[in-house]
Amino acid sequence: MHFPQSLKLAVLLAILLGTLFMSPTTHGKTPDFLIQDDDVVRGDPKAPITLLEYSDFTCGFCEKFFHETFPKLLSEYIETGKVRFVYRDFPRGMGSPLRAADAARCAGEQNAYWPMHDRLFNSEGQLAPDNLKQYAKELNLHGEQFSECLASHRYLKDIEKDLQDAGSLGIRGTPAFVLFPTTLPEDPHLILIPGAFPYETFKEEIDKLLKLHGASTSSLSLLIPSSIHIQGA
Repeated sequence: MHFPQSLKLAVLLAILLGTLFMSPTTHGKTPDFLIQDDDVVRGDPKAPITLLEYSDFTCGFCEKFFHETFPKLLSEYIETGKVRFVYRDFPRGMGSPLRAADAARCAGEQNAYWPMHDRLFNSEGQLAPDNLKQYAKELNLHGEQFSECLASHRYLKDIEKDLQDAGSLGIRGTPAFVLFPTTLPEDPHLILIPGAFPYETFKEEIDKLLKLHGASTSSLSLLIPSSIHIQGA
């Protein structure tokens, strides 16, 4: 029996959200998906540190990170060439979460991934198809091309892969962040930040990794400061 891609994605999402409580994972060598040729990078692609976010445009804590923490990271680390930022999709369901992830990727076909990314996080949850087409119009995108892309759902497999990759790292909610040296050694030092922590937490970990850059480091460490309440889905 053939199952549609949308159903496969829904099943995969249910498995991830239901079982990742039991499957924390460490890596003895570099996961091959941390750096990808088709990454849409914010900042200098050759920045020494990479901050990888797994997120959902409909997630309240992801929106909180975008409005409260990301602007500081952008000005202090990303725009200064210290950190390259990469966004990956972790939609928590069908409908709006998946539709919004598609919209960003479709805008990316017209070199407007980051403008659409920012617009979606400023949408106040208005993510119906007509809303997305209006945002595309605001960004001066070619409307027919954008609408055709949305209707085709051609990025489902890519989104599904993001979910699988996140699961292999033990990620089970959004937002979740992986911090690592861009020039990955065979046995990298990965820092997993599982939630919308305040800017000071990111700053501390980024500064540590900048100092360690070029040194021999290893292991996957889970960052959960005891003094900070974890926020996430």
